[in-house]
Amino acid sequence: MESIINYFETIPSSHRSLILIGGITFFWLLEYGVPLFKFDYKKFKHAWPNIFFTLTTIVINFGLAAILFFTSEWVVNHNFGIVQWLELPLWATALVGVAILDLVGAYTAHWVEHRTKFLWMFHLIHHTDNHVDTTTANRHHPGESVIRFLFTCVAVFIVGAPVWMIMLYQSLSVVLSQFNHANIKMPKWVDNAISWVIVSPDMHKVHHHNLLPYTDTNYGNIFSIWDRLFGTFAKMRNEDIVYGVDSYPDINDNSNIGKLLKLPFQGYRPPTNAPGFGHKKQ
Repeated sequence: MESIINYFETIPSSHRSLILIGGITFFWLLEYGVPLFKFDYKKFKHAWPNIFFTLTTIVINFGLAAILFFTSEWVVNHNFGIVQWLELPLWATALVGVAILDLVGAYTAHWVEHRTKFLWMFHLIHHTDNHVDTTTANRHHPGESVIRFLFTCVAVFIVGAPVWMIMLYQSLSVVLSQFNHANIKMPKWVDNAISWVIVSPDMHKVHHHNLLPYTDTNYGNIFSIWDRLFGTFAKMRNEDIVYGVDSYPDINDNSNIGKLLKLPFQGYRPPTNAPGFGHKKQ
């Protein structure tokens, strides 16, 4: 365990890039071999806007990284935060810390984005992908990247997370997000078993269904326990899933980078199967 911590405490940027690129490449190739849906689309053309938004996310996170490291340094130096207060074995410290980072930095951020109209308009870009695959994982508007970063900083503050824990969490988050967005077919019993611990592909695909209330379920990124614990877990047959957002059906617009960048600042379109701003959004 100590060797893992030492590695992530000083993980080179090149290794972090390799984790990102290696994950996309692995699941991309797997999608060719065992696809869940056989999309009638050009895979490379579809990937381009998603890769563009992946790059903007990297730039923003890199530009704001000093804030994250300062927050981590402060909580460690002042012995502040949950893992700083608890006396746990190293493995338990890592598990508890990563779990709470996932709860606050991913699940809570995601939940809030779906229930706050202003934030939803930025998160909407992620949901407008009509052909969800592993490249969709990092399809985030630059504005959402900033929002997610702020939630991560709050999570680091609450947890009292040292740098190694942040790097471990972010590495797991990247790979598992690529995994649960991947267009891959697994034996149903395997997917169901996995979904009791981590977010599985079939579990997360329900979240990308184009209609409420399914869009407002299965918010998890790493651990599935949060959806089960807070009552946002849902199941749906794969064959009934339709990707996208019902009120934004134009595939050409949904793959146009310029239009996607402008989307949060344009008029809101209510869902077709519910009045107002969804069922619970404010």
